[in-house]
Amino acid sequence: MAKRILVVDDDELVLMAINELLKPEGYEVHPVSSGAEALEKLDQDGYDLLMLDIIMPEMDGFDLCKKIREKEGYKETPVVFLSAKSRDEDRNRGIEVGANLFLSKPISPEKLLEIISDTVG
Repeated sequence: MAKRILVVDDDELVLMAINELLKPEGYEVHPVSSGAEALEKLDQDGYDLLMLDIIMPEMDGFDLCKKIREKEGYKETPVVFLSAKSRDEDRNRGIEVGANLFLSKPISPEKLLEIISDTVG
């Protein structure tokens, strides 16, 4: 069965690019553009990996990650931040709120595929 990945980013081009990269590799990609939409999806479906942006309107990725980790079914699900923010304090905060990995944009497609494969198989 295909690994299900929820991608949360307010940039439509990023969502499309990740979808185009992962679908041919056999992943089932569910792109959403807000934290609220992501939380709704989490209540409806199960995911093997969550990829979050940090800078989003209404709810940033840090707050979203905290809320995800409070959900019973998502305490152990891998969470990867993929963000243009790359300062040490951003990375540290990402790990503090429960992320497993913090990747900086831009990232090469090959590197992203390798990391996802290592994370969810």
